[in-house]
Amino acid sequence: MRILPPYSLCALAVLVAALPFSLSAQAQDSAHVPAVTTAEARIAPLMQVVTVSGTLIPRSEVLVFPHTGGFAITELNAEPGDHVSAGDVLARIDDRTLQLRVTQAEAQLANAEAARRQAESQVSANDAQLQQANQVLTRMQSLRASGTATQTALDEAQTAQLSAEAALQSARDGVQAASAALEQARATLEVAQLDYENADIVAPVDGIVSARNGQLGAMAATGGEPIFRLIENGEVEVSAEVIETELVLLDRGQPARLEIAGLPPVTGEVRLVSPVVSATTRLGEVRISLADSPGLRPGLFVSGRVIVADREGLAVPLSAVLRDNNGSYVLVVDDDNVLAHRDVSVGLAWDGLQEITDGLTEGETVVARAGAFFANGDRVRAIDETAESDSAAPDDMAATRDDGATE
Repeated sequence: MRILPPYSLCALAVLVAALPFSLSAQAQDSAHVPAVTTAEARIAPLMQVVTVSGTLIPRSEVLVFPHTGGFAITELNAEPGDHVSAGDVLARIDDRTLQLRVTQAEAQLANAEAARRQAESQVSANDAQLQQANQVLTRMQSLRASGTATQTALDEAQTAQLSAEAALQSARDGVQAASAALEQARATLEVAQLDYENADIVAPVDGIVSARNGQLGAMAATGGEPIFRLIENGEVEVSAEVIETELVLLDRGQPARLEIAGLPPVTGEVRLVSPVVSATTRLGEVRISLADSPGLRPGLFVSGRVIVADREGLAVPLSAVLRDNNGSYVLVVDDDNVLAHRDVSVGLAWDGLQEITDGLTEGETVVARAGAFFANGDRVRAIDETAESDSAAPDDMAATRDDGATE
């Protein structure tokens, strides 16, 4: 057995005596280091949305008027809510007068055709007279040259020839006038026939009848309220107004998730963004087309959001990002639990997270809350945000058990 020298025993005694004091000092120093909640920079789903609210309206509304006014409505074959196809007869007007107009126009056309034939016959007759006058004039000129005809006879032949030329030209003008009258009579007949055919008021497109203003016995009018209103192909869409600062974020094709009064949620996409903004309200109109869904009716209230951006990115809790005059920054916790000021660039803010586009890498730890109370170089005692949440759960369960216990 080896016996230690006296001086070694003394040193060992001093070390043992000092050990409790050293452990106590370390405990006191640790107790004075502030605890902070930390979080890890991680890749997370991020979105940017624009909130919208508006009303369902027809995408394309078709107004149905009679082509001819002033005649009584004799039939109404469709009601609001009916599905109709292009060409279906929606209503009829009294066509008796229109039929008489067709008969009258046919008679006028027959008269115009006869007048045209008569004018052409007159041209033929006058042309024959001109040829005869030319022959007489030629013969009289020959006789006058040989001295066997008088100057008076020659003058009369020339006058007759000029009169025949004028008569022929007049007959030709008569043919042109008769031709114009004939074309006018044909056009009149076509209009009369068209009016007669349009006594049947038909649907110009496939769609749904949204309103009917006509009544049996009422006089059909080409102005004022239409007899029917149709929703072309039954398509409705959202008309919403968006503030000018968010209108610039919207573009065609962006997806939308919408809530419609009394109906399940529906999806859609931006179809149109107004090129102008109201100078009074500072709002611009947005049209959102909808996926097929039963129960969609013009006038229903719609609310929802348009998804402007949807991506994954590096993110930290929103409360971890601080700002000063130089921009945005976070406090990074190093391996020795010392804080370091780090300037960062930020992107989207979504669901309590802030996207970091530059300045951090995945896996780095930052102060999640109360970072404004700390400075660069401070030492802290890090408490992971996830671990803190997990540790709170058993306490809550214990509290529940205590509350539920019976004495």
